[in-house]
Amino acid sequence: MSEAVATLPARPDLDRRPHAAGTIIFIGLLLVGVGYTLGGLIGDIEAAQTPPVAIGAFVLLGIALLIALGFEFVNGFHDTANAVATVIYTHSLPPHVAVIWSGAFNFLGVMLSSGAVAFSVLSLLPVELILQVGSSAGFAMIFALLIAAIIWNLGTWWLGLPASSSHTMIGSIIGVGIANQLMSPGGSGTSGVDWAQAIGVFRALLFSPVVGFVASALLLLAMKAVIHNKTLYTAPASDRAPPLWIRVLLVLTCTGVSFAHGSNDGQKGMGLIMLILIGAVPTAFALNHAMPTSATPAFYQATERAQSVFAAHAVDATVGSADAARAAVTAAVQARQISSPESWAALNVLADDVARQVRAHGEMNSIPAGAVPNVRNDMYLVSEGIRLALKSSGLSAQDASALTAYRSAVDAATKFIPVWVKVAVAVALGLGTMIGWKRIVVTVGEKIGKSHLTYGQGAAAELIAAGTISAADMFGLPVSTTHVLSSGVAGTMAANGSGLQWSTVRSIAMAWVLTLPAAMLLSGALYWLLRQVT
Repeated sequence: MSEAVATLPARPDLDRRPHAAGTIIFIGLLLVGVGYTLGGLIGDIEAAQTPPVAIGAFVLLGIALLIALGFEFVNGFHDTANAVATVIYTHSLPPHVAVIWSGAFNFLGVMLSSGAVAFSVLSLLPVELILQVGSSAGFAMIFALLIAAIIWNLGTWWLGLPASSSHTMIGSIIGVGIANQLMSPGGSGTSGVDWAQAIGVFRALLFSPVVGFVASALLLLAMKAVIHNKTLYTAPASDRAPPLWIRVLLVLTCTGVSFAHGSNDGQKGMGLIMLILIGAVPTAFALNHAMPTSATPAFYQATERAQSVFAAHAVDATVGSADAARAAVTAAVQARQISSPESWAALNVLADDVARQVRAHGEMNSIPAGAVPNVRNDMYLVSEGIRLALKSSGLSAQDASALTAYRSAVDAATKFIPVWVKVAVAVALGLGTMIGWKRIVVTVGEKIGKSHLTYGQGAAAELIAAGTISAADMFGLPVSTTHVLSSGVAGTMAANGSGLQWSTVRSIAMAWVLTLPAAMLLSGALYWLLRQVT
């Protein structure tokens, strides 16, 4: 027997066309964003005194940047429903005002983000592809994972399913990693992926919907126990806006989710764009040219402290040369383990070689263009080696502190995001929220519960979503705004006794289950195909 669904009172007008002025402003913002991005890109290349970039390389760079920003644009209109569905269905804001408001705070969220999530996602990629990101294999990796993520996001959007862009991106990265390993001689199919890191990401993606459901349900029950105002727990009976205090509450929660979504999801695009830039124009983007001269002495001090730790754990092991150390650290990072005395000795030699190259030129900013890619790769290997070494149970608190300080100094030179990259991603994500939002808004607003969303349910779900995503930002974890918010709405429906539309819940759950393997298959197949033609 089909499920009986209550008639929805006061359905918002979702079909009203936007004002012509809005379209003009949209196009204007797009043009300003494109102009600023081009200006920033060209300015950084000129400031680094980079040799002229070949036309073919510049075209390839442009295509890669367009695809990366296209992913963020699709991410915007795919995920915007999570922030605006509650304010639209409670008539707190008209639909077009809501999406513009959400877009503005997505923009701000990106601009004020830390970048930690961007580089935690990149650590899932195969080491050899990151070190050779400018090769045909490196560009095949970037194109494959981005195109796969866009295809899956567009498919789930077309079906009106609140699937996760974060989940999709992680699946695409893992698919490329597995395909890369299978295509290498003697590949096992698994060592191309950092499974320990991937499991940590999976836990965040799995745990966040549970937090959304349970915490939103508990918050709604707590609100009912403390705030005895029936209006807050009543569905809108007309298309009039709710009382001012309720409206302010819902707009604030919408703002929080929009800001948190921008700060978390926007970073994934930033990290991939930085990989593209490093691959295409390494002399301009492999090292942070904005580092102040005053950072160099602190870098030397951190190096010396770290080297004393490396030497202590190396015991009597020795490594003959910097090339041998580089090969040993690369192998250890690929194996995801820094534990043997030889690997510690190799880290010591490689760290010493990095410091030697910096000293030879006075400071980071003075390293010649030809040496920049190699220095950056050495710094990346040292940083990844320390990340793995910090997981060792044999480190004292003092040793861990020394290694963490040195890794931070190295990362400051290699893991950075220029302002224009942030602006480009912020514009793409912000403008994306203003397009194509209706399909998933209807699912979140009408098809999860059997009754219309109340003011209190909307506020509880969005407060929990904003808090969960902000907490994930602090720990550098990618979480799904979609899963947290949609599960939060479901939790409030369950707590309210409203009942759930199980057909929709099953569809959302199926999309959640299929997203990872589908994205893996898509990206893996695309990577294989691109490797055949490049």
